Amino acid sequence: MTRILTNKKKIFNDPVYGFISVPYELILDIIDHPYFQRLRRIKQLGLSHLVYPGALHTRFHHVLGCTNLMQQAIETLRSKGHEITEDEAKGVTLAILLHDIGHGPYSHALEQSIAKGVHHEELSLIFMQHLNKEFNGQLDTAIEIFTNNYPKKFLHQLVSSQLDMDRLDYLKRDSFYTGVSEGVVSNQRIIKMLDIVNDELVIQEKGIYSIEKFIVARRLMYWQVYLHKTVISAEFLLVKALERAKELAKSGVDLFCSPAFKVFLYADISKEDFEKKEILHAFSQLDDYDILGAIKVWTSHEDKILSLLATMITDRKLLKVSIQKEKFKTEEIEQHKQKIAEKLGISYKEASYFVFTDEIVNNAYDAHSDSINIIFKSGKVLDITEASDNFNIQALTKPVKKYFLCYPR
Repeated sequence: MTRILTNKKKIFNDPVYGFISVPYELILDIIDHPYFQRLRRIKQLGLSHLVYPGALHTRFHHVLGCTNLMQQAIETLRSKGHEITEDEAKGVTLAILLHDIGHGPYSHALEQSIAKGVHHEELSLIFMQHLNKEFNGQLDTAIEIFTNNYPKKFLHQLVSSQLDMDRLDYLKRDSFYTGVSEGVVSNQRIIKMLDIVNDELVIQEKGIYSIEKFIVARRLMYWQVYLHKTVISAEFLLVKALERAKELAKSGVDLFCSPAFKVFLYADISKEDFEKKEILHAFSQLDDYDILGAIKVWTSHEDKILSLLATMITDRKLLKVSIQKEKFKTEEIEQHKQKIAEKLGISYKEASYFVFTDEIVNNAYDAHSDSINIIFKSGKVLDITEASDNFNIQALTKPVKKYFLCYPR
């Protein structure tokens, strides 16, 4: 069905940036679409609010902030003589607005649990394609930019790169809502320093210190927020609870869940399944409320494993987490499993729901994927690691891998 535009231009009051305007009526109509409104019901930082009580902001907040920063970036680049047509401006704004529309409940925490092997970027594209049909092809340019098939490659970099509007917003926004001041970045100054050389985004020389701060802020936010050990414990408990629920569902156990959640709980959904209208519709109805509502009811389930996992989440009785640079010894893991198996009267195999290990990687800047380039007054362009005289920046290009072990207290 073709949708008729019904909205006029409006403004939103954003806690981070103040009043922000939406430049196109089409964007307001997409914001009003049920696919997009679902983002109000998906928290940006999953279960991080169990550590930072203020971290209750949503994907909806985030994408509106990204859209605001994109407008500033377009204005900056145009002011420096770079042509961005009105169709391109609308397209790149739509691309950033919809870049997270494919996120499922609790965002990254359950990304591989709801539907295995399906990433939110792939689902975002599927949603965009469906919206494009509804809006009579008005998202053609946005989709080309999102998939990096548009001739002007710098437009895609504004949406997805190591210096995109996504990162510039979430660092500042997550810092604001968690209260972790180390994540504050000068995103508006960085945007003012944007330029284009050979169809690629660059930063003017005088913005180099803001970029250094940006990279350091990413490293610190990962350790203090995204990879905080208590957040890891909570989110992996949620994953384990869903694993147990799926195991019970496969054996025919009747579990409380919403109709949308039931579709994904009682079947293994693949990427190809999302081409079916009923699967995409079910996913579009799925949000944090479905998961938390089920978890609350599961606290009283007769299966002691599911009940305990659910109760640990709702009552914040989380697993203890140890983090170290080396892999944990098999003997140590086995000891913890044996102890919990005896305590709960469960099998050694079932103890894996409460004792498990994995790795975490903090990679603040990856010069091998795509670069953040600095342009000097002489016209010379260098990667930030070469342009900076701060040795810490070069050190931050190396990914740091650590291992964690979760086990009952």
